[in-house]
Amino acid sequence: MSVAPPVPTALHTLSRRRRTGILLICSLSLLIVSLDVTILNVALPSIGHDLHATVSGLQWTVDAYTLVLASLLMLSGSMGDRLGRRRVFLVGLGLFTAGSLLCSLAPNLGLLVLFRMLQAVGGSMLNPVAMSIVTNTFTDPKERAQALGIWAAVVGVSMAFGPLVGGALVDSVGWRSVFWINIPIGIAAIILTTLFVPESRAPHARRVDPLGQVLVIVVLTALTYGIIETPNRGWHSPLILTCAVVTVVGATVLVRWEKRRDEPLIELRFFHSVPFAGAAVLAIAAFGAQGGFLFLNTLYLQEVRGFSPIHAGLSLLPMALMALVWPPVSGRIVGTRGSRIPLLISGIGSLAGFLMLSQLTATTSIWYVWASYAVFGVGFGFVNAPITTAAVAGMPRAQAGVASAVASTSRQVGATLGVAVVGALAASGAAQHRGLRAGDLVSGWWVLVGAGAVILVVGQLVSTPRARLSAERTARELNPEYLEGLS
Repeated sequence: MSVAPPVPTALHTLSRRRRTGILLICSLSLLIVSLDVTILNVALPSIGHDLHATVSGLQWTVDAYTLVLASLLMLSGSMGDRLGRRRVFLVGLGLFTAGSLLCSLAPNLGLLVLFRMLQAVGGSMLNPVAMSIVTNTFTDPKERAQALGIWAAVVGVSMAFGPLVGGALVDSVGWRSVFWINIPIGIAAIILTTLFVPESRAPHARRVDPLGQVLVIVVLTALTYGIIETPNRGWHSPLILTCAVVTVVGATVLVRWEKRRDEPLIELRFFHSVPFAGAAVLAIAAFGAQGGFLFLNTLYLQEVRGFSPIHAGLSLLPMALMALVWPPVSGRIVGTRGSRIPLLISGIGSLAGFLMLSQLTATTSIWYVWASYAVFGVGFGFVNAPITTAAVAGMPRAQAGVASAVASTSRQVGATLGVAVVGALAASGAAQHRGLRAGDLVSGWWVLVGAGAVILVVGQLVSTPRARLSAERTARELNPEYLEGLS
């Protein structure tokens, strides 16, 4: 006699206490992913010295992870909608935890990069699926905005504790220990998810789009490889030129292919909504700024100024505290007054912070450095809640996994490009001077100034009444019965 599979639960019908518990459990996935990024950045110089890695090698240690993550997020989001969100979430937790263990054992840079890619396969099943669970659990717009503010605050927690914990571990045990912290958190998340998170899936999930998935991987890989390897090979290298051609042709073919499919990997109609399209641009700019900041800051503090890992971690506290305090406030403002004010604060804070950082020298007062970090921390602390809210506003809840995965993909594309671009500029300067100097980082800081300007301008464009009307039109195009999901 066969046993019928469990019936998926309507998450929004659960009690308030149960929904809050699900939010906290899902936030554990964001915590281990965010901790992994902040802790790893503190450990990069030690990894470079131990494994004899160049600046581009350190870039690949970061970007191999974010590249795979960005490539697979949309597939994982749709898999969660189709196969069951809890099931995919648990598989992701298992792969991420196993990948972390293997990273801690890597004997050389090549295997470390390979194991980071395994981590990323698991990581791709975490945040978009968890965000889909949260979105389907908190369906009231005000309640959802507050929940997403708490979700965003988890990034601040990782910012506050990641550099400190990472610095202490690197100084006392060595860089391999920075991967150990993911293991107990991952195991705890697996147990709690199994016990308390009910299964859910979309009534109608999208079919798999193999060609679209391959094209996404090809485009992102060619673009990232071309940027990172340009300082070593030169702009006129046949390999770099080939990467440029593959990127352009691949992107063109991807867009045309996706337009032809009834159920594409990337639902291009989502981008008819100005808030949704703007959220993608804001995510790329904001997380490109964060990824670039963490990478340049590590080089500046440890390579230029000679700080120890723990000293460098402590120096990040002003930024980390701001990123911890302000996301819940941003979420409450979004829930009650909309996205315009948080995005204005975020744009001004990011732009001002990077303008201050562009003036750093090897002897700049540490008080000035801390003030710069704090100003940028305010900007970053306000940006995540309005991005996430805009990304799901007006989108059918049945496709929450796909919609939230596009936002998550934009974040990871931004992080990948941020590290690739500023790292390439730093590597080019270091190659000319046979060693890294503060002046080699200036062009990277100015790139991040541009990212801050994008946040300021686009943030105001996506929060106008006309933009909200476009979200309503998009909702009607996609599925009229989900108009009540507009926030």
